[in-house]
Amino acid sequence: MDHAQLWKHIHTERAVLAATLTGLSDEQWEHDTLCPGWTVKDVAAHVISTPQTGWRQMPGMLLRNLGRGYNTMIFREVRRLGERETRESILADFERFATSTHHVPTTTSVEPLIDALLHHQDIVRPLGLRRDMPPEAAAVAADRARLLWSLMGNRRVVRGTRMSATDIDWVRGSGPTIEGPVQELLMLCSGRSPDPDLVGGDGLALLATG
Repeated sequence: MDHAQLWKHIHTERAVLAATLTGLSDEQWEHDTLCPGWTVKDVAAHVISTPQTGWRQMPGMLLRNLGRGYNTMIFREVRRLGERETRESILADFERFATSTHHVPTTTSVEPLIDALLHHQDIVRPLGLRRDMPPEAAAVAADRARLLWSLMGNRRVVRGTRMSATDIDWVRGSGPTIEGPVQELLMLCSGRSPDPDLVGGDGLALLATG
């Protein structure tokens, strides 16, 4: 996928996520998400912080989290954002940075796509809502997530199974098979649980063993 198409998907998903957030009640903004310890507000603030984080912000983030691992740093920074921002300021940022093509230093332009796609699911699934990912965008995100398994995913599942999408020409890995829509395989690649009604295969046994 070329960069123009990649950013088109990112901008579209941000816009749809903003519409989702606009339609939620104040109570729903405080609802738990699939990210342990993060509310909808926390996750929303995190997604739209991506185009606002540059080299100037990096030293402060590192100093606030000296001696802590990467995932702990992200958790603490997201909670910090959630406490500092308001619903109104977050939605304003979604409008202001809707078409930004900035990404966090040391990351690629695919990471904002991963953030937008996955965090939208983190928000809607616990609320009983639905957002289907564009398969071609989910496939690009899944390829990147597989490379980042040490930070995001379940090693045994990512490295020990053959993942086969049922809605797009996408097959990765070897071993026992897990098949389903590519968005559910992306959920797996990122360490999340897929919709059990949409996936199948003998590779699912590895989910129980971690």
